[in-house]
Amino acid sequence: MMKLLKVVDLSLPLNADTPIYPGDPKPELSIATTIENEGYNLFNVVLGSQTGSHLDAPYHFNNDGATVDNIDLKHCFGTGLVIDVSHKQSNEEITLNDITPHSSDIEKYDIILFKTNWGTHQGTDAFFNHPYLSAEGARYLLDQGIKTVAIDTINLDKTGGTSFPVHTMFAEEGALIAENLTNFAAIDFDNPVISILPLNLTGCDGSPVRAVALKMDFTTP
Repeated sequence: MMKLLKVVDLSLPLNADTPIYPGDPKPELSIATTIENEGYNLFNVVLGSQTGSHLDAPYHFNNDGATVDNIDLKHCFGTGLVIDVSHKQSNEEITLNDITPHSSDIEKYDIILFKTNWGTHQGTDAFFNHPYLSAEGARYLLDQGIKTVAIDTINLDKTGGTSFPVHTMFAEEGALIAENLTNFAAIDFDNPVISILPLNLTGCDGSPVRAVALKMDFTTP
């Protein structure tokens, strides 16, 4: 028997105030029709492929990589391991030393989530000076067979630079990155089931997502 006990929303609200990577398209939501005029409510929605909480496909940093409509969806769903790095400071690397204490558990999980709690800085310049994953840490996770890494900052790499070593590495390996997620602190239970499913956008580098963490009871009656 399977029973759903709790759903934690890991996605930012999408509106004009949603934080975006500098230079990316700003989200625009506007009324297209109304019940009063046309008989139904409908909105115009303009989004970048990396707007809000989103998933990066390998094509984002590799012209030969899979686009978001061609990724293996099994890597968007599975058990998650939350690694708490909320002690990290502005522009500080998440290093191999932050990851290896969990080395005996990593192979049991499908998705690694780095909890920085950096969303508390949303609306300030500090939001973009977030902790980020080191290349050494990324290499280790890939070598452990991890295909999906999520973070509650706007970028898994350092924002503001001209190189993106972690993105490049993941793209070359056909792995996935989820960014600009939120609410990791609400995952207060073990063995969450994580869903980070993208839209089926033809030929795109990524997609906004409605990510969730599920608390499940798999006990048999």
